[in-house]
Amino acid sequence: MLISRRHLAQLLGGAVLLSGMAMSGLAPAQAAPRTDLVLGMTTEPAGLDPTIAAPVTIGQVTWQNIYQGLVRIDRDGKVQPQLAESWTISPDGLTYTFKLRSGVTFHDGEAFNSAAAKFSLDRARGDSSVNPQKPFFSVIETVDAPDAGTLTLRLKRPSSNLLYWLGWPAAVMVPPKAADTLKTNPVGTGPFRFESWTKGDRVVLKKNADYWDKAGAAGLEQVTFRFIGDPQAQLVAMQSGDVDAIPLFAAPELFTQLQKDERFTTEVGQTEMKVVAGMNSAKKPFSDPRVRQALMMAVDRNMLIEGAYSGFGTAIGSHYTPNDPGYKDLTSVYPYDPAKAKALLAEAGYDGTLAFTIKAPQMAYATRSAEIMQAMFAEIGVTMTIEPTEFPARWVADVFTAKNFDMTIIAHAEPMDVAIYSRPNYYFGYHNPVLDAAITKAEQATSEDERLAAYGEVQTILATDVPALYLFVMPKLAVWKAGLEGFWTNEPIPSNDLTQVRWTQ
Repeated sequence: MLISRRHLAQLLGGAVLLSGMAMSGLAPAQAAPRTDLVLGMTTEPAGLDPTIAAPVTIGQVTWQNIYQGLVRIDRDGKVQPQLAESWTISPDGLTYTFKLRSGVTFHDGEAFNSAAAKFSLDRARGDSSVNPQKPFFSVIETVDAPDAGTLTLRLKRPSSNLLYWLGWPAAVMVPPKAADTLKTNPVGTGPFRFESWTKGDRVVLKKNADYWDKAGAAGLEQVTFRFIGDPQAQLVAMQSGDVDAIPLFAAPELFTQLQKDERFTTEVGQTEMKVVAGMNSAKKPFSDPRVRQALMMAVDRNMLIEGAYSGFGTAIGSHYTPNDPGYKDLTSVYPYDPAKAKALLAEAGYDGTLAFTIKAPQMAYATRSAEIMQAMFAEIGVTMTIEPTEFPARWVADVFTAKNFDMTIIAHAEPMDVAIYSRPNYYFGYHNPVLDAAITKAEQATSEDERLAAYGEVQTILATDVPALYLFVMPKLAVWKAGLEGFWTNEPIPSNDLTQVRWTQ
């Protein structure tokens, strides 16, 4: 075999180079891990201030990324210190004194102190407040700021849930000077700053270089939230590499394709998203509990989960999830029984004559569930017309605000939110003094045993009186590229906390 002089020189040069590397102990340079992330979400938020609007998508972009609270809910659902480093509670449960962290500033340079904390809570509970969880703050009698590092809350009555509520997105701390513009220009104390919002497409956040918690600084320099409503498009975006992660994948029927792909990590976790078909109990026919109970017996929950969510999900019998403390499985209170359902409707005066409309948000789980229920109701002589309703804007306007609906279907994502059934102007139009008393007992309990017993009573009342059809809890179907770590497996509160997310390769 003949080797050309030129080829020989190339071989020798390569040998010398490799020899030199071996002698000097050098290794080939490796690319540094990425520091940017593109995260896919199904629904775009209508605004970026979780203290003035209810949709959970606001918190899924901003909570713990931009905004923080006095306390936070961790990935295990536990209350942890945040902007308040500690607190004490008086023996009678009526005074909470918080010691605030020093040296914390909002992204616009305004100082976080007791005055800012007082402003945030007074804004949330004031007469003109539009905070989606305003009833939670009604227990507060006064908010005092005796010095820059101390905040004192005096309550009207004991509240066993106060610290938990203070960890929600609706209770985040906001800068007084910028409070009026947070919907489009969010400013918080978190590890990321708001960079830009391209409506209909994306929100971009940048790492906060001045973040107060140096030990907990974000591992990412930039995060882009991409809004992709079509489930098939979500799959394509993952497979093509256009997005790096979708923590709540919208298409369970396509999820198995991602599970089989070695390029991705997939997890099936737990959420608080209770899929319920709410009925307008303020008017006929749903003012009659027999109608509500009959429709509950007409629903085969297991078949619905299989058809609407490819078998992923857990059937529920009240507005409570298996993750919640004191959970009771009450699916047997009104099990699937079309014959009994039909007989109960006839007793209520609706023997083959019941007809109504369901306003179904244009999200896959809601549309599919409505279609399956439509067929199940037809089996007992009930006609249900499906009216597709754009979410969130049209649904919030027509259903949540105007109460202009017969039935609707939505995933209630807030944890431990049974108190919505005792709110006087909530969209269900449901009123039950016995339930109100049980909720009050739970919220004012002085021991955990008393609290859980009262919540057990609440669950039983809801399962029996059926102000909504309790269907299933949606799972957290999550997918991200191999080499990413730090995402939450479960979702004890709706969120995409990216503080610990980083690339390892």
